[in-house]
Amino acid sequence: MNIAFYAPLKPPISPVPSGDRLIARMLMQALEGGGHQVFLASRFRSFDASGDARRQQRLEQVGGQLAARLLRRFHEGRERRPDLWFTYHLYHKAPDWIGPHIARALKIPYVVAEASFAPKQKGGRWARGHESVARTLGAADLVIALNRSDMPCLRSRLAGSERLIQLKPFLDCAPWRKAAEQHSQYRKELDAAHEITPGAALLLSVAMMREGGKLCSYRLLARALEKLGTSPWHLLIAGDGPKANEVLSLFAPFQGRFTWLGECDTTQLARLYGACDIFVWPAIREAIGMSFLEAQAAGVPVVGSDGGGVPDVVANGKSGLLAVYGDEDDFVIRLGALLDDPPKRKMMGEYAAGYALREHDLGVASRRLCAVLEELVS
Repeated sequence: MNIAFYAPLKPPISPVPSGDRLIARMLMQALEGGGHQVFLASRFRSFDASGDARRQQRLEQVGGQLAARLLRRFHEGRERRPDLWFTYHLYHKAPDWIGPHIARALKIPYVVAEASFAPKQKGGRWARGHESVARTLGAADLVIALNRSDMPCLRSRLAGSERLIQLKPFLDCAPWRKAAEQHSQYRKELDAAHEITPGAALLLSVAMMREGGKLCSYRLLARALEKLGTSPWHLLIAGDGPKANEVLSLFAPFQGRFTWLGECDTTQLARLYGACDIFVWPAIREAIGMSFLEAQAAGVPVVGSDGGGVPDVVANGKSGLLAVYGDEDDFVIRLGALLDDPPKRKMMGEYAAGYALREHDLGVASRRLCAVLEELVS
């Protein structure tokens, strides 16, 4: 098939790293892995952060103009006609103003992956986007949920349950597994570069430094570290963003036990995961938590919380420990349990690597996704 791919919130070619960009790229790889041709239909961002009614109206107009332009190119043969339209990440702040027009005009299936529908937004500042999402979901041929917590509200918009399926979040485990094989070497390099106390458990957090759930998570993590016992540890943080100064001030009391690495590319991250002992992240308002998957694929046990989409990507009690969502004291208990028990860390890390490969690898997801889409088109 020739598949038109579109991400209204953030295009997969965005220079700004995020879990959202990563998932978009992974979906494109999964589709290509099934032998399909995938092209980015548009770079247009329909995202409105402020709830500005005029801006939303203008975005809808631009989306309609872009849809008309694309249709002309398809009809004139300047672009190959798609057999299916695939939109990733649809919600009231970033509706799809292009795909539904194209799918109706060309009479091709319209598929949405990771959509969310919030009834409480009806009549609110994003009313236009909310209504668009409601219509889009109602007309979609297939809706793919990556977070099971989204499914009840999505089901309310779909006429038949067969139009809604769940696909487990996934990634290519290969580079992370390879990094795990170099654990000793990478650990020695980090110890030397950042003067880490020999024998200290190496903790790692990977997240953007921005307002919202990320900043709340950093705050909870800093408070939790203050309450830990005497077990030696050293925290590495990979990430950057507009709230960097505020985040760094939270960890200033841990001088000598904390290193900020800034924004890291995939190669650098692989070395960090390969070297560390525990991945830690409170995961406040975390929709999926791709960093948890990266850590587990590298054989690293994780400590997080049981909110959002995290339970979908962590085998609680086997590949890591999940605290009660937002419960600082429970988070301390879970982290302390792994800090004080190196054999348990090793056992959980080994399970984590196998779990990620069995349940969340790119190849597994590609076969599942493509089988569903091929059945839909046929």
